[in-house]
Amino acid sequence: MHKNIYRLFTFLFLVTGFSSCDDYLDTIPTTSVPESVVIDNVENLQTLLNGTWSTYMDTYFTFANPGYASILRASDAMGNDVAVVRGRYGYLSPYDYLEMHTRVGTRVNAFWSILYTAINSNNIILANVDNIPGDDALRQQLKGQSLAFRAHSYLTLASFYQLSYQKDPNAKTAPIYTEPTGPQTVGNPKATLKEIFDLVIRDLTAAEALLEGYQRPSSQKYKINKQVVQALLARAYLQTGNWEAAAQKAGEARTGYPLMSGEEYGAGFNDLTNAEWIWGHGQRPDQSVASYHFHFLDVTTPASYYYSFMADPHFKEYFEEQDVRSRLFSWDNAAPARYGLLRYAKFKFREDMTGDIVLIRAAETYLIQAEAYARLNRLEESAAALNQLRVARNATALSLVGRSQNEVIAEVLLERRKELWGEGFALADIIRTQGKVERKAYTTVNPQGEAVPVRVTITLPDGRTQTVNAIGHTTTRTENNAGPEFTVNSPYYIFGIPENESNNNPNLNN
Repeated sequence: MHKNIYRLFTFLFLVTGFSSCDDYLDTIPTTSVPESVVIDNVENLQTLLNGTWSTYMDTYFTFANPGYASILRASDAMGNDVAVVRGRYGYLSPYDYLEMHTRVGTRVNAFWSILYTAINSNNIILANVDNIPGDDALRQQLKGQSLAFRAHSYLTLASFYQLSYQKDPNAKTAPIYTEPTGPQTVGNPKATLKEIFDLVIRDLTAAEALLEGYQRPSSQKYKINKQVVQALLARAYLQTGNWEAAAQKAGEARTGYPLMSGEEYGAGFNDLTNAEWIWGHGQRPDQSVASYHFHFLDVTTPASYYYSFMADPHFKEYFEEQDVRSRLFSWDNAAPARYGLLRYAKFKFREDMTGDIVLIRAAETYLIQAEAYARLNRLEESAAALNQLRVARNATALSLVGRSQNEVIAEVLLERRKELWGEGFALADIIRTQGKVERKAYTTVNPQGEAVPVRVTITLPDGRTQTVNAIGHTTTRTENNAGPEFTVNSPYYIFGIPENESNNNPNLNN
């Protein structure tokens, strides 16, 4: 690991504050706590793990890059269904494909730092957990959670720093470190996707066994339990094409997590007490860095600063009228500069301007099962899994009459887009499935055969109506436009490794 990552970790280790085991991550200053005390017993390593999680989720690099969830926002901005508003702060560069494939820039450096800082911290825990005194049950829990946390970071690297495993499992991706590193550590070369996924699955399999007896308090959904591990395994197996295992682990992961009601779906996706959330990160007014993401996602709360993640109007057309998700769409009528933008009110701040961050939901496990069974050509089982979700959303169940295997797979992938919008899967799914970004302007053809904007009617706050041009994607790259082509397996989809990493790690490309 290169030196600047180590220095960043050391700084965060000293000033971030370690977290207690309370419902939220209560932190205290730690500048007076020497490292020798932190690794002196299992209980203090637990404190280090909590502090590492807080750093992972709640560290500002810029206001547009607060912690791990900023990776998820970039993924959605680079996909098909989020139309990022021009002139607004945040994610326009990823949306325009001008940033993430480069090797410089705050966001490029931030994402790499977030992931490798967590990896090194968890390596410190894993290197010491078996050799220090403490409660053995806590030791087992801590070891399982740290293995799973490390696996989550590597799974993220495998999802964004190379093309699909299905394309080339031997493609070089990012370095692997399983021992603590420091300023004198000699950097490792890039590992292959297969090597990274082998580590991820090995870590998660061990974590699943270690967390077998762990009962997580319902108010502590930031902590990793067995179901979180099973969901991460399902994701890893889906990416590597182990369809049977993906379906099995997805089914196990949702045990005890029922699908939310239609009313809950429209409540704002801001509360980790939602019964469907398997994993999430809680927020409160005095501990709310990650809540800043709602300033991009929330396009209906007046106090939201940026309201930049609007929906592509074509996306709305995928939903049936009776679908509970369809009622979240509305044409913006708040100010003339926003007329014609399509709001999608999935994410809303709570009244105190905080919002919990969702990381895994039961809905995803149904979609994993549906896709895995479809790829196995077990279409009845695929439809059964998919329709449990569709019925819960008041959408029409999928009929298999006249449906081919490829058509069922396409239905499942579209349902993923509809259900998981804004949760970080857009670019990751395009890479994983060897798809391509598909954006088109929201236009119609006039009698003269010309493409013109679609006109929509909005209701103004005073009750008057007005017809305006609908606004969809403003970046619609094709082979005939300047800039990157939106093609299958485009190198522009891959996140760049920072230039600093190459400068500090001469072995990177060996």
